[in-house]
Amino acid sequence: MINLSEVKGIGPKTTSLLNKLNIFTIDDLVEHYPFRYDVLRRSDLSTVTEDERVVIDGKVESIPLVVRFRGGLNKLNFRLATSNGVVGVSIFNRAFLKPNLGIGTNVIAIGKYDKQKNVLSASDIKFGTLSKEDKIEPVYHTTNGLTQKNLSGYINNALLKYGNEITDYIPKKYMDLYKFSNKKTALNIVHNPPSFDKLKEASIRLKYEELFEFMFKINYLKLENEKNNLGIKREGDINRLDDLIKNLPFELTDDQKTALKEVIDDLNSPKRMNRLLQGDVGSGKTIVAILAMYYNSICGYQSALMAPTEILAVQHFNNIKELLKDTDVRVELLTGSVNKKVKKDIYSELKNGDIDIIIGTHALIQEEVEYSNLGLVVTDEQHRFGVNQRANLKNKGIRPDVLYMSATPIPRTYALTIYGDMDVSIIKQMPKGRIPVKTYIKKESEIKDVLELMYEELRNNHQIYVIAPLIEESENTDLTTVNNLKDKMNLAFGRKYNIDIVHGKMKAEAKELIMNEFKQNKVNILISTTVIEVGVDVPNATMIVIFDANRFGLSTLHQLRGRVGRNSIESKCILISNSDTKRLEIMRDTHDGFIISEEDFKLRGSGDLFGTKQSGDMSFKIANLRSDYKILVQAKKDSMEYLKDQGSNNDILKQKLINSIHTS
Repeated sequence: MINLSEVKGIGPKTTSLLNKLNIFTIDDLVEHYPFRYDVLRRSDLSTVTEDERVVIDGKVESIPLVVRFRGGLNKLNFRLATSNGVVGVSIFNRAFLKPNLGIGTNVIAIGKYDKQKNVLSASDIKFGTLSKEDKIEPVYHTTNGLTQKNLSGYINNALLKYGNEITDYIPKKYMDLYKFSNKKTALNIVHNPPSFDKLKEASIRLKYEELFEFMFKINYLKLENEKNNLGIKREGDINRLDDLIKNLPFELTDDQKTALKEVIDDLNSPKRMNRLLQGDVGSGKTIVAILAMYYNSICGYQSALMAPTEILAVQHFNNIKELLKDTDVRVELLTGSVNKKVKKDIYSELKNGDIDIIIGTHALIQEEVEYSNLGLVVTDEQHRFGVNQRANLKNKGIRPDVLYMSATPIPRTYALTIYGDMDVSIIKQMPKGRIPVKTYIKKESEIKDVLELMYEELRNNHQIYVIAPLIEESENTDLTTVNNLKDKMNLAFGRKYNIDIVHGKMKAEAKELIMNEFKQNKVNILISTTVIEVGVDVPNATMIVIFDANRFGLSTLHQLRGRVGRNSIESKCILISNSDTKRLEIMRDTHDGFIISEEDFKLRGSGDLFGTKQSGDMSFKIANLRSDYKILVQAKKDSMEYLKDQGSNNDILKQKLINSIHTS
């Protein structure tokens, strides 16, 4: 693998900045696609309106003058000779450009034009001239210390030097059929578009490749599952399961009963179960999984429940222990915090069959763990049970049934395509007694009202989540950051209440420690990005305040709102935004995650449907599941045809694709 440091201009400091953007390899760098394109088209100054974005070009006519103000601010002024005559240009905090703005230098200035003063207040200055054709400029997500220009330069340097080494993941048959260009050419075009027609062609080609790879993986898993569908045919005493259900402290909803029946039918079938249990936030998916594990133990088999984090594993363990306390089922917990002696005992008891249900993280399927008769694995969709993990168990002679739980509502049409290798059960109804979370939309100018509402909750000894979209400020953005919010919250509540922060860049142990302290009510206000664990249950948290709410997808907002209202106390969700409030009204008016996800598809596409960057399989770099659905369907068909084509079995590309699945 080629190191980033081998690209011209990238040293250790830049590597660290690129890593912040999840760029670790040359492939990551060249596939860091623009999130939008700006069009530079020469403006006619005689017709522009007051607030219109203006683009002009010309030659610098005067020596630039720098005016300095208190607090380190500065303003750069110069005159520009354009096709519309001489225009004054001023721009703040760009004094460093002065040495490059010699008289006669060709410059493009972008900003707002004041006709009376004949001055352009520039937001950006670029060097060069505009041609008759529109200039299409890519705009990238970046971070503090990394400019658009530098990032674009590194991408182009990487393409120039290593472009021929980038693997094309589209088989030749489909390259020829759709008249696709090679990958290097397509990448060059999306990063340096000569025209919108060429950009569209290159984008379709790259989207197809990404979706072809994804659907190849899904279809491969499906065929593997069909090949190895020898599951366990159980014959258990269903009356014992019914007795447990009757003694539950609550009544199952109709949707829970239907989903449980589908799972039990799978367990009783000789075909291996591969089922997705999809349900809205708080709909009660976990109880269905617990009842399935109980039935599995009645039939004489062990179950393993894999949670994505230790805190979630402990929560599941405590809930399952409580629900099964009057049964003879033995439940144990296996996490990184378990000491060596206890761990050793658990390994031994799993091997002997003394433990019926084991709860933990991915450690449950590591090589040193041996089971007596593992029959069922329940896992979070976020950590989909990959081919390599299935192979690990198969090598031990184990073919367990697999049940995935997902808290992300996805419209059924899309679910059946995306999860083409699985059967899907859906829980829509909410358990009785759940009070819907009241949702409010507030402007930033109403922050005083928000603080008063927060103070009311804190006085009642309740806890609060506060959400910011960013960890740190990045170029060209004024979004609220976690650290900014901590300063503000400390100012408002720091004397009386404990405030802490958690975000994705923290080490897992540090994050877990703070989440645990929040769970134990040692932290009153938890400030976070969207990393707060889906599924983590803090019943005492009764309010969530989301800053810059307009920057989140509706499905993400719905997931975040699901962190509160996990008890019989009325909870509140406050969305703070100065814009896009019409869209946010959908959140205020409905609590149905499936309706919200449909709206998200209509309004935004798939971007936020699958949660945050931690969403694994659902993080597409260029494709969008809604707007590119036709490409997805075609990629699904083509990848299945390619997989079933015996003539392509010795194809190097096919082996590469299969190997990438086994190592993912």
